[in-house]
Amino acid sequence: MKIASLLTGVAMVGLVTIGDASLKAFNPSLVGKAIAAEAKQSGPSVQEKIDLITKNKGQIGGGDQLRRFFYGDLEPIGIQVGGAGHVVNLYNKANDVTFAYCSHFDVVVAVKKGKIAQFPAAEVK
Repeated sequence: MKIASLLTGVAMVGLVTIGDASLKAFNPSLVGKAIAAEAKQSGPSVQEKIDLITKNKGQIGGGDQLRRFFYGDLEPIGIQVGGAGHVVNLYNKANDVTFAYCSHFDVVVAVKKGKIAQFPAAEVK
C-alpha cells in the first residue's frame, strides 16, 4: 500500500514537470506575460509610499514603514535635536525627499521635498 502511494506521488510530480515544460515549449509567449503581470502587481508607486509615510508621521512604527519602502536608498545628511533626543535627517536622492526620523520612538517626524539638512525646530519636536 505504501509503495502505491509513493509511486502515485512520483507520477504526479512527473506530470506537473512535463506539463510545465511542454507549455513553455509550445507557447513561450505565455511565460513572458506571466512575468509582466507579476511586475505590474509590485505595490504602490513611490509617490503613494511618500504620501503614506507623510500621513503616518508621528505614529510609532513609521520608521519601519520608511525602512521597508526605501531600504538602501536613504542617505543620512544631518542630525538635530528634537523629539526624544536626536533626529536623523535621511535624504532619498532618487525622489529628492528628506525624512526626519527619530530612532528612539521609531517615528518619522517630518517629510519635505528637497535636501534639508536642518528642519525647523517646531517640525521635529
